[in-house]
Amino acid sequence: MSDTYLGMPSFRQAAKASTKDTRLRANLTHATHTIRDKRARAVAELDDWAQLRQAGKRIKDQTLRHLDTYLVQLEQQVTAAGGTVHWAADAAEANRIVADLVKATGESEVVKVKSMATQEIELNEALAAEGITAYETDLAELIVQLGEDRPSHILVPAIHRNRGEVRDIFTEKMGEWGRPAPEGLGDSPAELAEAARLHLREKFLRAKVGISGANFMVAETGTLVVVESEGNGRMCLTLPETLISVVGIEKVVPSWRDLEVFLQLLPRSSTAERMNPYTSLWTGTSDGDGPRDFHLVLLDNGRTDALADEVGRQALRCIRCSACLNVCPVYERAGGHAYGSVYPGPIGAILTPQLRGTASAIDASLPFASTLCGACYEVCPVAIDIPEVLVHLREQVVDQGGPGHRAERAVVRAGTWLLDHPAALGAVERLASKTRKLHPKRLPIAAAKAWTDSRDLPELPAAPFRDWWEKNRR
Repeated sequence: MSDTYLGMPSFRQAAKASTKDTRLRANLTHATHTIRDKRARAVAELDDWAQLRQAGKRIKDQTLRHLDTYLVQLEQQVTAAGGTVHWAADAAEANRIVADLVKATGESEVVKVKSMATQEIELNEALAAEGITAYETDLAELIVQLGEDRPSHILVPAIHRNRGEVRDIFTEKMGEWGRPAPEGLGDSPAELAEAARLHLREKFLRAKVGISGANFMVAETGTLVVVESEGNGRMCLTLPETLISVVGIEKVVPSWRDLEVFLQLLPRSSTAERMNPYTSLWTGTSDGDGPRDFHLVLLDNGRTDALADEVGRQALRCIRCSACLNVCPVYERAGGHAYGSVYPGPIGAILTPQLRGTASAIDASLPFASTLCGACYEVCPVAIDIPEVLVHLREQVVDQGGPGHRAERAVVRAGTWLLDHPAALGAVERLASKTRKLHPKRLPIAAAKAWTDSRDLPELPAAPFRDWWEKNRR
């Protein structure tokens, strides 16, 4: 990838640039409106959608309350089924574990299933530093990788690209990574998909190591679940001799009965399908079927800290459907790259600051990357109250200080004192009314400029209300 997320400017600065990209905005508007309209129709088919949504919420909350118990049960079941479980406290430990496992096989190439967790820890870059090449096999992830780009959407990482751009990327870059694109490649979806299929097939057949994430892990049996639409995931999960799965600890569900709820919620909320074309499940290893070695890397990387926050922990319910992105007016205009995280949009605005902290400019700005309109909460299949968490995180960011927040606090203190002293407040009001013709329509103060650039200040009346009341109340 051309850039990493660390060191990015604040969301406001990044969005100021991205909103001026007319092609980006056109691509995003077309894609998000198409997806959300399809999702609305798919959800409307179910009379019990509201009940399913509440069931998903309750299952996730109950699991998070007893996460330690279910993770131990999961480890026992995976081990009993022939797999090996590794625990990673952070990204560095997870990357080291995976790199060591790959090097132990003697291989220098791996094929990957689309995985948010491996993007979060920047596994591809860590493997490259160890001389190991990771090939993305999801079509959108392939586009991002070949284009030396960064993902901008949870479900469709290349949503910011149109068909013409994809064709150009395939034509220029495929040959550097393997089989080149066919001569005279057009930009129709069928042609682009066929070019990707031919390019990836040789990698599937050659690879000895596969790397995946998982949508869910079933504690009672040690089963992992990957849902996808293209079939590349199944190729990666079944053909290699060694399979390594990196999964966040919050992805566990207690039982198969619980899994049934999420296999209804996820496809309709993400791809607007009744069920995913490919739902792959595996439990450990089996003689003569699938990988001979299976390793599960359970990733914390800030999740325990998020779990300790009684308000913020609801972000860990997220099943990565991306429904909140597709209805968010801020995401639609700013694009995913402005969020400076592999998790863009409303869910990224509450999840990333909890996983990474708010020490950097980009992370401290994310809770403010929202209008608090509530559309994200309305479509969330597990009822995450994203606006509530955003306000909660804003309070934390303000409490930790910073130039803008210190100035805001000083203004609030001054306002509080003024409201506690009626005589002083009256004097200020009378002075403001008498000088109202001298007032600017916009504030020159830097902190308020972004607000008043698009809004005129209200005109003050000729006399304060308290003076009018004294004159007219009798």
